[in-house]
Amino acid sequence: MKHLPADQRPREKLLARGAAALGDAELLALLLRTGYRGRSVVAMADDVLAQCQGYAGLLNATPETLQGVKGLGPAKRAELLAVMEMARRALAQQLAAAPVFDSPARVKDYLALNLAGRPHEVFSVLFLDAQHRLLQLEELFRGTLTQTSVYPREVVKRALQLNAGAVVLAHNHPSGVAEPSRADEYLTQTLKSALQLVDVRVLDHVVVGRGQVVSMAERGLV
Repeated sequence: MKHLPADQRPREKLLARGAAALGDAELLALLLRTGYRGRSVVAMADDVLAQCQGYAGLLNATPETLQGVKGLGPAKRAELLAVMEMARRALAQQLAAAPVFDSPARVKDYLALNLAGRPHEVFSVLFLDAQHRLLQLEELFRGTLTQTSVYPREVVKRALQLNAGAVVLAHNHPSGVAEPSRADEYLTQTLKSALQLVDVRVLDHVVVGRGQVVSMAERGLV
């Protein structure tokens, strides 16, 4: 990037104008630092984003996914995965410090960070304490691109093990459309009934798509 004017280089641009001034590839290029012969670091950043279908996919990328990008060696793959995990842990720490009702947008961000971009359907549960602070997010079931099997007794069992007082249910739609289905509504009511037997409240069921997150509680479906 030495051939670029100083004010167009990603690092100098960020320091002068803030991170929001950088494009997606420029921002990622700062982490990658160098490209390879015949390919600039910004171009390689574009390759990474194309391989992962954008930042949503990168946030959930596996080592195997990143291995498919030319020029992305073990050190750079490890650094990218570490940064994404740091982002997830930072949000989890914030959710553990205060009731989730105090920051519904943060809950959505946290779930999107964990579920958006997955190639298969995943059902996860945010287990909360009696004050509705985060205890743990757990992926309980994984299905195909079109359906997943969720066993209420397993959700109840884990809630009891963690001494949870409430839960937020969550799953993704790999198609990218976050609109809740009739099956989602039925599953929500089934789990709500099962968890009521052990005095655990279902506060919400969040559906994560690509670039969209829908709260079923806000729709009056919980």
